[in-house]
Amino acid sequence: MDAVLLQLLNGLDKGGAYALIALGLTLIFGTLGVVNFAHGALFMLGAFCAVTTHKLLTISKSVQDTSITLFDVHKDVPYLQIWWGDIGARIIDYAVPLSVLLAIPMMLLVGVALERGLIRHFYRRTHADQILVTFGLAIVLQEVVKAYFGANPLPTPAPEIVSGSANIGAWIGLGDALSYPWWRLVYFLFSVAVIGMVLAFLRFTTFGMVVRAGMRDRETVGLFGIDIERRFTIVFGIAVVVAGLAGAMYTPILPPDYHMGMEFLVLSFVVVVVGGMGSVGGAVLAGFLLGILQSFASMNEIKDLLPGIDQIIIYLVAIVILLVRPRGLMGRAGVMET
Repeated sequence: MDAVLLQLLNGLDKGGAYALIALGLTLIFGTLGVVNFAHGALFMLGAFCAVTTHKLLTISKSVQDTSITLFDVHKDVPYLQIWWGDIGARIIDYAVPLSVLLAIPMMLLVGVALERGLIRHFYRRTHADQILVTFGLAIVLQEVVKAYFGANPLPTPAPEIVSGSANIGAWIGLGDALSYPWWRLVYFLFSVAVIGMVLAFLRFTTFGMVVRAGMRDRETVGLFGIDIERRFTIVFGIAVVVAGLAGAMYTPILPPDYHMGMEFLVLSFVVVVVGGMGSVGGAVLAGFLLGILQSFASMNEIKDLLPGIDQIIIYLVAIVILLVRPRGLMGRAGVMET
């Protein structure tokens, strides 16, 4: 039972990352009809927003180490600690959560710039053209990040208060045997909150209702005098922000490097296709479902029976679902089938 619960938790936090990235992909495809192969790179940029925030907060000054009296020894102390003491140290400790304050405006700016400067010129082009240009953009972003941050992973710690493990077993009456990292629980709750806010925005606001109507029939909405293109630009920016937030908060789990976006991109596209191209709910459902399946497939007992199953389980499930239901779990007819 402990092993099952542990894998379920692993699947939920992994599925949260898949669902957040797939949610942004689905918003872009559903509103603009664009297959965005740069979305994984945007997840990577969000992760490096957290790295940048940590580096900015830890800009240091060399000062004399007063704990050593026999020698003239200097050490680097962050300016925040010099100015504000323990408060400054606490701010540095919370660098990853604070990076959200940087990631939101930065990713929104990146999203609007990409849509206005590049993506809108490919609305009426074939999906093959869209894939080529966005994949090329992803490679450019990767190389820019590599040039500035290097090729090695850059660990970014979670706040000390959530750096340990939670005693999940004691919470549910299973004793002290089951523990789970606090930050992974935080990430799962964060992903649920972001998904909930995006879905509520689309469902319960006038702006969201117009966007959903435009996703189904852009021309008719335009006939009512609504500038649907401007709203779609905003939605593109929101989708990029979601990807950036997913990356920023994921840094304590997986130290970011320049190619981490490609690792998540392929999986997130599989999630979108399984959930149904253009279906927001389907992307979220498929993200968590495939995350849980991948987690259980990584159990030693399963890998002993089926070696390598953890590497291909997501693709096997995708093949089966698309053979039975080409539109995906919750996709509309006509998107992936006739």
